[in-house]
Amino acid sequence: MPITKGFQALVNEAMAQVTTYSVAQVCQRLSDPKVQLVDIRDVRELEREGTVPGALLAPRGMLEFWVDPASPYFKPVFADESKEFILFCGAGWRSALATQTLQNMGMTNVAHIDGGFTAWAKAQAPKVTLEQHKAESASRKSA
Repeated sequence: MPITKGFQALVNEAMAQVTTYSVAQVCQRLSDPKVQLVDIRDVRELEREGTVPGALLAPRGMLEFWVDPASPYFKPVFADESKEFILFCGAGWRSALATQTLQNMGMTNVAHIDGGFTAWAKAQAPKVTLEQHKAESASRKSA
């Protein structure tokens, strides 16, 4: 069975339909309590490369289930309509597709980062190891 629409066409369609921020734009908003960064990369990428301080780790394969209140895997953080959820992946492709999917589910407060974590690291934007992120998360929960 031949592929009639490749991944690049899907990504291009998504990019045309979603809000895309540059790393610089997101860095300016890091301290904004109304912004929640969402890292949708897989755990192997997180272990290898780290993540952004304060990012919510939401693996791409579970995202729709974590967002939907009818799902047994629902995460209440995604119900906070006062926040803008800014997704990122490795290069910006998965996050564009994921952002489009969340919009198709009805979310209007979602965007993604152009170039993903690769662009983030290249810009020398703040990052932490996965272990540091886990320690930060644990201290936030105990505070």
